[in-house]
Amino acid sequence: MVGDVHARVVSLLADRPPRAGRVKVLAIEGRSGSGKSTLATAVAAELAAPVVRMDDLYAGWDGLLDGVDALVRWILDPLRRGEEARWQRYDWHLGQYAEWHRVPETDTLVVEGTGAGARETAPYLSALVWLDAPDEVRRERALARDGDVYAPHWDRWARHEDAFYSDHDVRARADLLIPGA
Repeated sequence: MVGDVHARVVSLLADRPPRAGRVKVLAIEGRSGSGKSTLATAVAAELAAPVVRMDDLYAGWDGLLDGVDALVRWILDPLRRGEEARWQRYDWHLGQYAEWHRVPETDTLVVEGTGAGARETAPYLSALVWLDAPDEVRRERALARDGDVYAPHWDRWARHEDAFYSDHDVRARADLLIPGA
């Protein structure tokens, strides 16, 4: 089953043209704990592609939209112009942006996380994948992954996701929906 999902995503991307300059950008979207990171890691390994994680771009627990802006300004727009793309990692412990990272030269880039499929990113994306999972499964996964750090912020982040998905309707614009846990 997992292999089938990876194959479907890779196949979807194979038929799409690059839209960020010469780079195909695959956005993997869904709510917290839906499996985005796991799928992105597997697909990126299969494609030998780098992964940019939105968690590194958000400006803290209230910085979802800042992360979308950073993705476009630092990565997607420079790629479209044929320039070097780089991003600054947000240090969640210090509460500020830290060191810069260069996006390696590549034909394919995987971007995963809430916000990767924002309306602002759509002109740059070759494909958009949406992952669904039941709320209880998502919460269990997220808290198992991030534990005590995330637990006090679960409801706060969920409200940001609610507002974002209401405005951006990412699921309806996805090229591929992956249901289930």
